Amino acid sequence: MKYICLICILFQHSLHAQNNLGSRSKAMGSAGTALQDVWSLQQNSAGAASIERAIFALGYEQHYLDPELSTQSAVLGLPVKKHVLGLSFQRYGITEYLEQTTGIALSRSFSADLSISLGLKYHQVSIPVYGTGNAISVDAGMQYSLNDRIRLGSYIYNPGRSRINELSGSHILSGISVGLAYLVSDKLLFISDLNKMLDFGMNIKMGIEYQIIKRFYLRGGLSANPFKQTGGFGLKYRRFSLDAAVSSHPRLGYSPNLSFNYEF
Repeated sequence: MKYICLICILFQHSLHAQNNLGSRSKAMGSAGTALQDVWSLQQNSAGAASIERAIFALGYEQHYLDPELSTQSAVLGLPVKKHVLGLSFQRYGITEYLEQTTGIALSRSFSADLSISLGLKYHQVSIPVYGTGNAISVDAGMQYSLNDRIRLGSYIYNPGRSRINELSGSHILSGISVGLAYLVSDKLLFISDLNKMLDFGMNIKMGIEYQIIKRFYLRGGLSANPFKQTGGFGLKYRRFSLDAAVSSHPRLGYSPNLSFNYEF
């Protein structure tokens, strides 16, 4: 399996990691442009502006049940006066192909309804046969609450189309995403994203989260391009939270995902 995935990676024009968005978002079709939690630092850091206490989170995803092909990630949200400073790290790949991404983002709420963020990411790609390359990209995000139940989000990543110059023909993905979060009731949340990556097709993602009891959540979702079905659950206890998810690719199979959050 890992060699099949390696071949697919090497023949892509754009080199990019399997971005780990946290198990909560993953279980809801990987939608999350309008979500608000610490894992927003991986998707739309404007969603981290609502953090009131320092939060640290770890995530792990095993791709297609291959123990050698995985993504490990960590995020940290730190409130600093009127801002939230976000730090993120992600590692993806196998011995023959490795990506690492380190990010820093600054988010701020300008009112109860509006939050804006700006981020910077350092990308490194290592392929033993071809060498190592790196690049820096920027991203920006925004969230706006229409009312107590509806929140809109938008996120643009790598608008400058940064490239990994040391590896010919490769660049960091660029695109834009818009999203909606609709609190249907006190226990039911619906989210959806419309994502467009330059040089690739449009993707629609959507998901739901239902709070069965006070500390337990069930989630489900899907994405259209490629078509994936997702599901999972979440547990919260005091300052701890544990989330699990699994996604199903029509050809490559299942990818389990686990994340753990701690609020200081």
